[in-house]
Amino acid sequence: MKLHNISFNNLKRRKGKMIFLVLGLFIGIATIVALMSITESMTHDIEDRLDQYGANIVMVPRSENLALSYGGITMGGVNYQTVEFAEERIPEIRTIEYAKNLGLVAPKVLGATTVRDKDVLLMGVDFETELQLKNWWQFEGAPPTETNELLLGSQTATTFNLAVGDTLGIDGRDFIVTSILKPTGSSEDGIIIGDLHAFQKILDKEGKVSMVEIQAFCRDCPITELVLQIGEKFPEAKVTGLRQAMMSKMQTVEMFKTFSYGIAVLVIFIGSLLVFVTMMGSVNERTREIGIFRAIGFRRGHVMQIILLEAMVVGLVGGLLGYLGGSGIAWAALPLVVKSASFAGFNYNLGGISLLLAIALSLIASLYPAQKASKLDPSEALRAL
Repeated sequence: MKLHNISFNNLKRRKGKMIFLVLGLFIGIATIVALMSITESMTHDIEDRLDQYGANIVMVPRSENLALSYGGITMGGVNYQTVEFAEERIPEIRTIEYAKNLGLVAPKVLGATTVRDKDVLLMGVDFETELQLKNWWQFEGAPPTETNELLLGSQTATTFNLAVGDTLGIDGRDFIVTSILKPTGSSEDGIIIGDLHAFQKILDKEGKVSMVEIQAFCRDCPITELVLQIGEKFPEAKVTGLRQAMMSKMQTVEMFKTFSYGIAVLVIFIGSLLVFVTMMGSVNERTREIGIFRAIGFRRGHVMQIILLEAMVVGLVGGLLGYLGGSGIAWAALPLVVKSASFAGFNYNLGGISLLLAIALSLIASLYPAQKASKLDPSEALRAL
């Protein structure tokens, strides 16, 4: 009789113990898979949410002058000449080594002008990109889609007594107010936002960009690397990474991962202990059987192979069922944990790891019982019975 036949027959004869072992591994692996799957789905949801908070890298022209503002108060009367960027060079940002970590790139042109005898700041943007970057903006009306349409800050609309649908003349050109931004508590409240190229003409800055806001998420590289690489492409620029926003992303993601890994280690320990105790009990119950094997010429290696093969089969079944069960639990439990998160799907790499982990867990926990069984003296085993 072949060794694997002996192992399979032992498992069939001891169905209760096999089910108990498989159940123990199933609970352990399913818990790990469920936690990892939920964490992965939550991580994707967190990244999506955090990436909606806007730019975390800002590129502005370099200046040797000190800022004349503090606490929201700006000292007027002094204007510095700044060297602006050529719009045609902006695509070079996406040629850096870590370009895959870049999201939205939003160029802007800024400049002051006089409208109805009042000084006002104009900001020209690419509305399609800007509205994605500032998706927390709330406004009345519809977002601008044409070059002659405007988005007004709430304070600007009040100052000029304008409503959605009104016309505003700027530098001899009529623009339609299609939307009014609701109060944000920031500088957007007091500006006029229009099409990038239209405002470049009005400000006599055709082909020029005053600043660039960049959205980036860098999981595998430091944010400083992105800043340095962009700075190398634009030596005339001052590139600043908003480290607080990036660190918040990384810390939030790592917190979930650390929690899952901690629970996984605890579950692995409990599962190993369960398999060890059960296999030790099985060896003690099979003293007579093992003694007979040894008496008829089975070597120590044969006895160990029989027991370890049983453990491998149990680990394979438990790992497979645990992976399927854990994925199902994650799919069912995720809406209860994070309502807006969507299940990331079956992770086949996690499935392979689950199978290997379950088999390794079962084999390691069965190693000592197998060694103990192989060292049984045949005569003493038979006399004990």
